[in-house]
Amino acid sequence: MDVDGHKGFTVIELLIITAVIGITAALAFPGLRRARIAGNEASAIASMRAINSGQASYAASAAKGGFATSLTILGTRCGAAGEGFVSKDLGSAVGGIKSGYRVVISSSGVVGPRDCNNRVSRTAYRATATPVTLGTSGGRSFITSQAGTIYATRTAQGVAATATAMVPAKAIQ
Repeated sequence: MDVDGHKGFTVIELLIITAVIGITAALAFPGLRRARIAGNEASAIASMRAINSGQASYAASAAKGGFATSLTILGTRCGAAGEGFVSKDLGSAVGGIKSGYRVVISSSGVVGPRDCNNRVSRTAYRATATPVTLGTSGGRSFITSQAGTIYATRTAQGVAATATAMVPAKAIQ
């Protein structure tokens, strides 16, 4: 505005502009948060699929039918050549955390044959992905096993349940 020959904004105009920007940001934040949670959940499901594929390859080519007992073992190559059975970002995830989810493989079943790196394998496995902060980094937990089905639950405690008591991830997307 032009007031007494001075050009610029008045304090009232600046306050109105600041209020409009604040309201716009407040309206956009929940949408951005939901988008981030959806992205993290998609990454967790992809990690579960990668673990299933990696475990199948590991069992077929490296462990004579046994399964890896950790992400580190699954991410390690067989011998001196080749690649690991899962991507490096998943196989070497610090603390098992990837995209806001803690991804863990726990071995189950009986001791299986030794793998190509002379590590003990197991006859079964269970992989879980739980949000680091429920409601912030993710809203659902995921679980899979040697059966290959990925199950989901809306609470972090749900991964303690058996896979058969949970809903397949496709059903609640």
